[in-house]
Amino acid sequence: MRNWFKSGEPWVWMTAGAVALSLVMVYAVVWLTAAQGLVHWWPTPVVETTFTDRDGTKTRLIGEVRNREEVSLIRLRESGYTIESTDKFTNRYLFKQGNRDISGVDFKWYPEPMLGEFTYPKDVISVERREWGNFYGHLKAVKQEGNVVAEGPQAWDELQKRLERSNDLFKQIVSIEKNDIGKINYKLERLRLSERKLEIQDKLTADAKADFEKKREELNVEFGGIQERLQALREQIERDSFVATTMDGQEVEVSFAKMADAILPNDMSVFEKTSHYIHKLIEFVLDDPREANTEGGIFPAIFGTVMMVLLMSAMVTPLGIMAAIYMREYAKQGPLIQMIRISVNNLAGVPSIVYGVFGLGFFVYFLGGNIDALFFPESHPAPVFGSPGILWASLTLALLTLPVVIVATEEGLSRVPRTIREGSLALGGTKAETLWRTVLPIASPAMMTGLILAIARAAGEVAPLMLVGVVKLAPSLPLDGNFPFLHMERKFMHLGFHIYDVGFQSPNVEAARPLVYATALLLVIIIVVLNLFAIRLRNRMREKMRGLEGV
Repeated sequence: MRNWFKSGEPWVWMTAGAVALSLVMVYAVVWLTAAQGLVHWWPTPVVETTFTDRDGTKTRLIGEVRNREEVSLIRLRESGYTIESTDKFTNRYLFKQGNRDISGVDFKWYPEPMLGEFTYPKDVISVERREWGNFYGHLKAVKQEGNVVAEGPQAWDELQKRLERSNDLFKQIVSIEKNDIGKINYKLERLRLSERKLEIQDKLTADAKADFEKKREELNVEFGGIQERLQALREQIERDSFVATTMDGQEVEVSFAKMADAILPNDMSVFEKTSHYIHKLIEFVLDDPREANTEGGIFPAIFGTVMMVLLMSAMVTPLGIMAAIYMREYAKQGPLIQMIRISVNNLAGVPSIVYGVFGLGFFVYFLGGNIDALFFPESHPAPVFGSPGILWASLTLALLTLPVVIVATEEGLSRVPRTIREGSLALGGTKAETLWRTVLPIASPAMMTGLILAIARAAGEVAPLMLVGVVKLAPSLPLDGNFPFLHMERKFMHLGFHIYDVGFQSPNVEAARPLVYATALLLVIIIVVLNLFAIRLRNRMREKMRGLEGV
């Protein structure tokens, strides 16, 4: 046994066990996240039952059973329920009963002893609305301009046809509001700033003012035409509505303009459920959020996260590589360089929120404020670069991840054999040529390793971004069709902050919980994809330089 311990095998097995345990924990977390998040869009059967209240009143209940937990019967009796049972515990169910505009609540717990038999009527409809959450009920009729056009069994087919039409109209309305009207507003603002700039410079002549008025009038005329088109589309989408009865027997009329989707959850085949699930999953990735980010998609957050990481990578890579090259290849090795290396290593352990405070103070207020004063005086007092934006967020994260890139690059440079350098110099190459054509290509895999580590850390950071650019909901993307196309001063959405906002700031916690898991899974997938791309590039460089490393 003593010889076995001396051989080192126990430590090898302990290391292997620790690695295996770590992998199991990582995969368990990913599986839990996927299991909790991805099931959210699968059509859930809608239950219809009765509920007996504390005073003995029976009411009809329609909704989705979202959760079940065990509770004490003593606790239920103390809250006023009359339950005759010798058991100590019973179950209670969390119902998503929807119809928040009518009942005032979306989710509610009901004790099992007070519920009647669960039934699953095939004619119950589940309507996803653009506001007020889901609607559950029994479809009665479909109307056009207040007149019934279909009722009874034919109402569902008519509803589906008109829903497709209303969704097409809604997409046209959104496109006009975001693109056409957004472009007009952007041109009007640029025109106002140009006029203000000439006014500040005391160059606003009568001819220039008349030219500005003419351009403004042309844009206003164009805007009026767009508004007419938009109003016509809104009137068309408001034309249709449907009538349904709720669980308390009320007849409610809902406009198709407020509908996003409608299904018969209790009368769907497996193929129909799969098709619906894929459609909702794609919608989650490509659509904009709504209902305080608890419904709809998260495309702006995906776009903002990827764009910020790419900008950060483009900034931190050359800075980190140049700093490492200077310290390893050019600087005189001594106490000063050793102190700088220690400082760089210590910077990697500084809390990220400190970088956020520094970015807010230096990049936003000092640097951005001076840029506004020098180049954008016409915007005063409204800031341009003097307010948080994606540029300052990327620079802050570049500063945060800079030590990682410096250390990884220095390690790569130190592993380049001395004979490689000496051979290049002996053949007549200068020090710069040796560095550029020989040393850096061999050290490039290590540089890519630093970039991979930087991406992995930066993509998940939230604390500094809250101070330097990220917002709950961004009205427009940092990249659009308006010149100069890339708007570095704009605020943006981020998946990490979106998870925090939905999970901890949402007014509807139960509705937001599955989206937290789904968004977290998506963030992990994006980080993995970015890292895999960088890893593949690093491996190609490593294979290309493998022959040189053995020289």
